[in-house]
Amino acid sequence: MSDEDFVYDETTGEWVPGGSASPAPSGGVEVRDAVGNLLADGDQVTLIKDLKVKGAGQTLKRGTLIKSIRLTGDEQEIDCRYEGIKGLVLRAEFVRKR
Repeated sequence: MSDEDFVYDETTGEWVPGGSASPAPSGGVEVRDAVGNLLADGDQVTLIKDLKVKGAGQTLKRGTLIKSIRLTGDEQEIDCRYEGIKGLVLRAEFVRKR
């Protein structure tokens, strides 16, 4: 496993293997996309607007597909990966579930 395969679990305060991070507590936060669809870990989303990525000097264009998102516990933030950008966090208001 590489360092990228571990995720910081805020509830326990430990680094855990990527796939075993505990999900949002039941009855907890519901994350909804721009049109109101409920998002879950592993969903694919599409950007609905061009977004400048701070620190990367790159712009993600409207229609860009982001695969395998991860919920952060915040109702408006989702964690995701995109080639060339580490630690990408997007606001749910700028994505649509695919």
